[in-house]
Amino acid sequence: MAHTYVSELIHCVFSTKQRRNLISVEVQQQLWEFLGGIARKNGFKALIVGGTENHVHMLLSLPATMPLAKAMQLVKGASSHWMNEKFKADFAWQEGYGAFTVGVSQKSDTIAYIQRQAEHHRKRNFEEEFLAFLKKNGIDYDPQHVWG
Repeated sequence: MAHTYVSELIHCVFSTKQRRNLISVEVQQQLWEFLGGIARKNGFKALIVGGTENHVHMLLSLPATMPLAKAMQLVKGASSHWMNEKFKADFAWQEGYGAFTVGVSQKSDTIAYIQRQAEHHRKRNFEEEFLAFLKKNGIDYDPQHVWG
């Protein structure tokens, strides 16, 4: 789209199926890099990727031509396939995800937050973190349906 300029930063959060610890510390860096590669290959940017054994945070920059749902389908589908091929892990992501808009002024804080995931999760588990994101962003949810 000529003459179309978009600044769309989205903090995406998703977990492994049933929040199982399927992303070992030894595998994490490879997976984070692979997720970034999926974004590049498909015309969007993963500014940072991080997480823990049971979930991922990605700060995405999407062009006007890439719907968020399509970006997440590409990221989760290809990475799940890759994890199963490379590590024979019976690997799967949860259905769905959380996606939260980030203003340009929040970009550096969001990057720092994602970089500190291991430290952060010594104090708060994924479930608590995710519910806090929903509340902070004013997203209505039914607690019975958040975890599938």
